[in-house]
Amino acid sequence: MPKAFSVLSWNVEHFGATEKNQSAPLKDPAPIVNLIRDQKADIVAIYEVRSDVVFRPLVESMPEHHFFITEGEQMQEILVGVRRTIPCFLTQKTEFKSGQSTLRPGMLVTPYIDGKFYPLLFLHVKSMTDPVGFGLRHDMTQRALDFRKVLKDAGGGQDEANYIFLGDLNTMGMDYLGNDKDIDGAREIDELRKAAGRRKMALLEKTAPATYWSAQYGMSNLDHVVAAQHLSFRQFGGKPVRVSGWTDLATDAQRAAWVAKYSDHAMLYFEVQKV
Repeated sequence: MPKAFSVLSWNVEHFGATEKNQSAPLKDPAPIVNLIRDQKADIVAIYEVRSDVVFRPLVESMPEHHFFITEGEQMQEILVGVRRTIPCFLTQKTEFKSGQSTLRPGMLVTPYIDGKFYPLLFLHVKSMTDPVGFGLRHDMTQRALDFRKVLKDAGGGQDEANYIFLGDLNTMGMDYLGNDKDIDGAREIDELRKAAGRRKMALLEKTAPATYWSAQYGMSNLDHVVAAQHLSFRQFGGKPVRVSGWTDLATDAQRAAWVAKYSDHAMLYFEVQKV
């Protein structure tokens, strides 16, 4: 089947700054921007960015894309670039902040290709393993899952929406006083998979079992793509989502060097085939 469009999704972690230390020295954005450019994706989404850091490098390096960024009280913005040849509609979706002013809104990007709409919801949901963080994350994810029906109803209810939501979903589980109420990341991911299935969606398989690495915390599976079950994707070794970056390296020393230059998150890439 022919390709409709390709997508790159990547959390670049503030280019080295943090919410607690916004004055921290920033990484050189050029290697990160060049790596994004080299993926040649039609649509790119990067999370935890500041427009004053990334605007000029992106515009100069990727002039074939238009760029858009979320706005609000939060520091952790989502920036999306769309190839200029693709007609699309973009909307900042504040309902995915779950009533919390400092959380990230979603970015809904709807490309229109050969008479079909493909709604893409880019999210960076609440992190942390405490009950409050877990509860907010669960609410944001449920809203994203339920949005499939909103889109279907908006289309008259006749056809399934070509809906995908993705991003840093922070599936790290919940620690509750160290007792039997604890939920590990694997279980949270499994529950997401089941909840998606109940809504005729699928948690897409990836070419690597983890998407985050740090010397302190090790590996975690935090970044995901959830798509309507009827959609088809190009396969990378039998998997629809290609993970690349530190995941391609064999030793902790190599991973640490990559993370220092780029990000502790790996990149997700996939290609949607025309419906």
